[in-house]
Amino acid sequence: MLSSTRAKSLVGVVIAVAALVGVGVPALEDDPQAPATTSTAAATAAESTPPASSEEGVAIAEVLAAIESGEPLPYAEDGQTFQNREGLLPSQPIGYYREYTVETPGSPDRGARRLVVGNGGETYYTDDHYASFTRIDPADYGQ
Repeated sequence: MLSSTRAKSLVGVVIAVAALVGVGVPALEDDPQAPATTSTAAATAAESTPPASSEEGVAIAEVLAAIESGEPLPYAEDGQTFQNREGLLPSQPIGYYREYTVETPGSPDRGARRLVVGNGGETYYTDDHYASFTRIDPADYGQ
């Protein structure tokens, strides 16, 4: 027989696995009448954008311009496949997303800021090294 602590732990593991594979747990959802989602992207990709006039916005605009023009980017990793291991972006085949470095002031290396661009043109920004994403519109940055 399971102790209540062990049972709670087991339930937690089942919920965590369900979340990883995109299975909804109806008892834990806010609205049981709402359709189940198969991706956490809607909850993790925010809709607010960094202001284009801020330092952050200027840095984003510079990278977007470099991508658009095809000019060389400063890091070998720029343009490489982003594999979406975190599962925060909409699920797509490997190779669909590309990642690009957005300079992080004061960082001795690439820093935490990145743009991730999908083959369909959708563009996401992260300032915390893939822990969260904001979907941005390149037009807001002059592209």
